[in-house]
Amino acid sequence: MEPVPIMINGLPGNMAGIMFNAAMKDRRVTPVPFSLTGPDISFSDVQTETVTVRLLHPDSREEDIRDILERYPGLIMVDYTHPSGVNENARFYVRHGVPFVMGTTGGDRAMLEETVRQSEISAVISPNMAKQIVGFQAMMAFGASSFPDLFKGYSLQVKESHQRGKADTSGTAKAIVDSFRRMGISCSEKDIQMERDPERQRDVWGVPEAFLKGHGWHTYTLTSEDRTVTFEFKHNVNGRDVYTLGTLDAVLYLHDKVQNGDRGQVFTMMDVLKG
Repeated sequence: MEPVPIMINGLPGNMAGIMFNAAMKDRRVTPVPFSLTGPDISFSDVQTETVTVRLLHPDSREEDIRDILERYPGLIMVDYTHPSGVNENARFYVRHGVPFVMGTTGGDRAMLEETVRQSEISAVISPNMAKQIVGFQAMMAFGASSFPDLFKGYSLQVKESHQRGKADTSGTAKAIVDSFRRMGISCSEKDIQMERDPERQRDVWGVPEAFLKGHGWHTYTLTSEDRTVTFEFKHNVNGRDVYTLGTLDAVLYLHDKVQNGDRGQVFTMMDVLKG
């Protein structure tokens, strides 16, 4: 199979940069030297480990993208931008008929999915691209559908810690909270405790110094009403490599779906795992 051309959007952001460098080492894909960037970025290009990538700003990208699509047929977008740009970026991809993998969290997720379903393209949309964590989410979702009210009467404490630059609450934490809610626990996304202070992350949480700028630690603690029973679920990720591996699998899965003629379909990482 010929390598799939991908455009990784969000440079000079950390996750987009790590994703670009990982893609350069994967023979299944070919990252193109262009990237959508935000209105607050003043410079025109960024240097990765191997190549110089030209940045496309909001005021010029409509014109630039036409040439890129002509040069790279079969292009798939990979979005690791900012939560504030999720919905506008999706409309941009749809407008130009480019399938995409949405790794960015935040935005109006219902509108995001509807944008794809009303279009001629398909996309993989997931709050988390780490396959093992997605599998954990699937187990929680199975528990919610199979054992409603399993934890009725229990209280839930959710704590999540991410690097200071993560602007929104963890999408994974939101999904797990929803599963626990369907298992009988009275809780909401507002109950999720966010940590973004590097000093507290290091001194209180125990996050290694080397990963303060890139980590995702989550703990879900359930306690019975009389406080005699406690369940605790935890997943701690240091670095971002696990997300790049899942994202690349999502790209190949989406490529196959597009080749098979799928249009207007929203896929998740659970679909990728099953496929």
